[in-house]
Amino acid sequence: MPFTPRMPFMPHMRTATRRRTGQALGALLVADGLAHLYWATGATWPAADERALSSAVLGTQVSFAPPVVLPLAAVALAGAAAVLGHAYGRGGRVTRAVTAAVAAGLAVRGLAGLGWAAGLIDSPPGPFYVLNLALYTPVCLGFGWAAARLARAR
Repeated sequence: MPFTPRMPFMPHMRTATRRRTGQALGALLVADGLAHLYWATGATWPAADERALSSAVLGTQVSFAPPVVLPLAAVALAGAAAVLGHAYGRGGRVTRAVTAAVAAGLAVRGLAGLGWAAGLIDSPPGPFYVLNLALYTPVCLGFGWAAARLARAR
């Protein structure tokens, strides 16, 4: 294997690691997109009804009607495609920029989750508080960090 010097702002990520990271991020985004497509059908699993679903997922009452969730599904699925494209060295600046946007979005959600956990942002009582602490915030922070590393990889 030829020697490739590392440049200060051009991090090196092995091909296998880059691909595995992209696959994991892509899987997360596809799962999110598919959940939104599922909710667009009017189904509310894993909650009993739309009110309980909104309370658990967002901590507030928001519609899960198709005009709301279909665009979110499209964004998640397009993000998955771009992240995978970047992980496999395809798409150039476009897929890299989308991967960076995914990283930023996950980081913002993760930081907001820390704010809710610390009481800096009002968190309603109920399942959202526990789900935020146990699932949403750790997943967003971990995958946000991974997406940021992937976005910086050349």
